[in-house]
Amino acid sequence: MATGKRWTRDELLIALNVYHKLSFGQLHARNPVIIEVARKLERPPGSLAMKLCNLASLDPALRMRGIRGLTGASELDRAVWDEFQADTNTLAPQSEDAFRLLFARDDTAEVEVVETEGVRVRRRVVQDEWDAPSPALRAPSPPMGEREGVRGPPAVTEQLAQTKVRRGQQYFRQMILNAFDNRCCITGINVRELLVASHILPWGKFPAERLNPQNGLCLSRLHDAAFDCGLITFNEEYRLLLSHALKCHLPQVALEANFLSYEGCTLTAPREAPQPRHEFLRYHRTKIFQ
Repeated sequence: MATGKRWTRDELLIALNVYHKLSFGQLHARNPVIIEVARKLERPPGSLAMKLCNLASLDPALRMRGIRGLTGASELDRAVWDEFQADTNTLAPQSEDAFRLLFARDDTAEVEVVETEGVRVRRRVVQDEWDAPSPALRAPSPPMGEREGVRGPPAVTEQLAQTKVRRGQQYFRQMILNAFDNRCCITGINVRELLVASHILPWGKFPAERLNPQNGLCLSRLHDAAFDCGLITFNEEYRLLLSHALKCHLPQVALEANFLSYEGCTLTAPREAPQPRHEFLRYHRTKIFQ
């Protein structure tokens, strides 16, 4: 296994992808994710763990918590970090594509980081929320004269745009589920297949916030559906609110068990998880909540 070789920009994009899917306490050479990714990069796990801790020194969110990381960040580390932060909507899908190609060339395979297990690779059987974006999520094909660096028929351009959307959704899902320790922040359900990385600000209306971790909540599929259509929301103290439109269906055993029993409870998340932004939740309460 190669040692002492310089990191390339593409490798740093993969490292950043992994960095945003793990908490700071997981950035060590014994982590199964780091072991598997390092093997694919033909680097020792300690080399990747050190690089991730170098990247941590550039993270303002960690500095606010008094965590400084390691001090060995290179000029290229800083440049790629700044580029990623300045254009996350472009760089995150690119990093997700590069990460996927380390483990699977087949686009029907699901590749995801599960912080306690490693990198999970399996063929999709059940359609995931990113498989077929609704028409509102599909990026329109730009006119022939306005395409930037893409040549070919409109169908090819649309397919590339949809692939970018799907990669972005995959990145966001893994980042949010791992940040919330694979638990619904309302019920505590920890079956990963039943969880959704839910957007607070709607995906279609707020493109700049699509991949912002502070715009994400880990919810069960049932609670994601209720949140998405405004049947539930959270107040300024992150306590669950139920809408009149939902309560008018009471009494009903299933609704009481899944919603009424959690009314007023505080959103739960690990200390290291990004806190949902108050202004995002305020928008949800005033514009979407019924």
